[in-house]
Amino acid sequence: MSEMRCVSLLEKCRSLNCLLQIHGYAIKTGCDTDPFVLSKFLLFSAITFSDTMDYACLLFRSVPQPDGFMFNTVIRGFSESNMPYQSISTYAQMQKQGVKPDSFTFAFLLKSLINCGSLNASRQVHCHAMKHGLDPHIFVRTSLITAYAAGGSIVCARQVFDEMRVPNVVSYNAMLSACLRCSEVDEARRIFDQMPWLNVTSWNIVLSGYMDANEFELASRLFYDIPRKDLVSWNTMIIGCVQAGKLKLAFELFEEMRLDGFSPNEVSITGVLSACSQMGALEFGKMIHGYIDKAGFSHIVTVNNALIDLYGKCGNINMASHVFDKIMNKGVISWTVMIEVLAMHGHGVEAVELFYKMLESGVEPDGVTFVAILYACSHAGLTQEGVELFNMMKDCYHIEASMEHYGCMVDLYGRAGFLDCAFEFITHMPIKPNAVIWRTLLGACSIHGDVILAEHVKKRLSEIDPENSSDYILLSNIYAIAGKWRDVAVVRKSMAERKMRKTPGWSMIEVDKVVFSFVAGDKRNPVAEVAYEKLSEIINRLRSEGYVADVGPVLHDIEAEDKEDSVSHHSEKLAIAFGMARLHPERYTDDRSRNHLMGFLNNFYLSHLLIRRVYLLDPGGTSWGFYCCSLVVRTRFPWTLFRELRNAAREESNMKQRASVKLPYSDSREASIGPTNATGNTLHETDHLESATVKEQRAICN
Repeated sequence: MSEMRCVSLLEKCRSLNCLLQIHGYAIKTGCDTDPFVLSKFLLFSAITFSDTMDYACLLFRSVPQPDGFMFNTVIRGFSESNMPYQSISTYAQMQKQGVKPDSFTFAFLLKSLINCGSLNASRQVHCHAMKHGLDPHIFVRTSLITAYAAGGSIVCARQVFDEMRVPNVVSYNAMLSACLRCSEVDEARRIFDQMPWLNVTSWNIVLSGYMDANEFELASRLFYDIPRKDLVSWNTMIIGCVQAGKLKLAFELFEEMRLDGFSPNEVSITGVLSACSQMGALEFGKMIHGYIDKAGFSHIVTVNNALIDLYGKCGNINMASHVFDKIMNKGVISWTVMIEVLAMHGHGVEAVELFYKMLESGVEPDGVTFVAILYACSHAGLTQEGVELFNMMKDCYHIEASMEHYGCMVDLYGRAGFLDCAFEFITHMPIKPNAVIWRTLLGACSIHGDVILAEHVKKRLSEIDPENSSDYILLSNIYAIAGKWRDVAVVRKSMAERKMRKTPGWSMIEVDKVVFSFVAGDKRNPVAEVAYEKLSEIINRLRSEGYVADVGPVLHDIEAEDKEDSVSHHSEKLAIAFGMARLHPERYTDDRSRNHLMGFLNNFYLSHLLIRRVYLLDPGGTSWGFYCCSLVVRTRFPWTLFRELRNAAREESNMKQRASVKLPYSDSREASIGPTNATGNTLHETDHLESATVKEQRAICN
């Protein structure tokens, strides 16, 4: 009776503490020596619960003569843990004790090798399976196909598959995954077309493979050919759209999935939240947040991490902190995302404090965490703290510095004005610096006007990446700042000869849950016409108040009138003007709207900004830069005019209804934050600002 009661209690067990209590009851009643009860305890501790393999190993070692089921249970537990290599030693112990393996033994053992990616170990296990006469078993052969592919040998995987007498759909799916894992996309498609039968898993494997191979068009056509889609099909397509920058389509698919009767899970929600954060679609993200609370997903850590990222990239730090504080068991990813949020908004001191709180909580940082904290230090001018953290990463946590870490350090020195230190740091790197490293230093030369070093860095870049237009633009900007217009002309001529084109900068704003994008000079749609009309109205009123445009940032040798036009029709100003025209005046009290409006009027009335945040896209579309500068205010802000503009907008909104312009979401992508964007200062839309802190550091160096 005690044995049956223990088994009954185990079936109702839902936590490790409960399992420990039941084990204590088993010891007290003497049924802990029963092999059947012990097998159940092993199964629950090794498989059912996570992070309990240590307890399972203690139980296993207490068994005098474990049987094959117990060995298989422990091997399976290791295969699903973060210590898959331990399954090999367990199998060796099994051989020493004379316990005969079965097909499940090799299936679980090969699953461990799949996670390890060891080709030699897979071959040895294959030999053992042949020795015991189990290699013809379909479970073993299917696992062998995947194990060989994980080790990088598509030839061995194909040989195992061809030797199968009657492969089933699971075997075919394993071969499909093997081809796609080894980048054999065409071979995978050929096998897919020859399969005698297909299930939804077969479709999903090829769909995911196309997405991983950046074959979005093929994936899109395949998706609509799937006869009966499941939730995995929808999730794969949504996440693929986000990764490919097709953000509008990701939103459409999310809505279509719900209309098709599928309830989103955490994967769906994480994907659509990522799209919201990249587009800056805060209002739509808030709707998803409401659904998360109602559907009961608020306890899932990955969903909370996506929410923190969304609110951080959309400028709502308070809400990001609120979500972060609600997470009960914060992992390293949660801490890292919150540090990134503080970093991207210039709160470097707070980011460093949060980093040390993470260490106090017992969470060990990884390489990504150090990228985030080094980024925070570089953008907050915490040079000494950044150097100490970089040394801590190598000396205390034995994390090998990657190219991203070196890029952050170059950015750290460059922003602080220590260009010689940055150059020396690059020359002493243990790995060869890539184009991003040199481009980061070139961007720092642009900020601090070091023409000589910039020319030297540009030569290095020409050797690594000679066809990148952003490098020529940066060098041209540096020459323009120094007044060397002949050198500017030479650089422009070189770009023309190479047929290089500069991708124009753009700005986005969300109005009524729709994101609109603007490019300076583009007047081809009704939305742009509204923005230009409102912007002209504001400029005319400002000129009547005595406003004179600051044309210093325009790095062109052109007439003053043309320079003024270039400054006045910046894409950022167009976006804000459109927001003022469309948003209800009462909504200016929103943090983001108020920041946009204040920054917009500051642009006109201040010769230098007090605080300004600028997001700039690299022409390559791969990296972003965030600049937050504290500068000297030379003109008093015109509060009277601000109130007049607000009151005028209110009167206008009371006379007629606000026009509802329903345009689709922009397909443009807003990527995650990285080191200094080398293409930040463009020829057409330039924000060439220098902080007072940098000036002080330069004075110290001199």
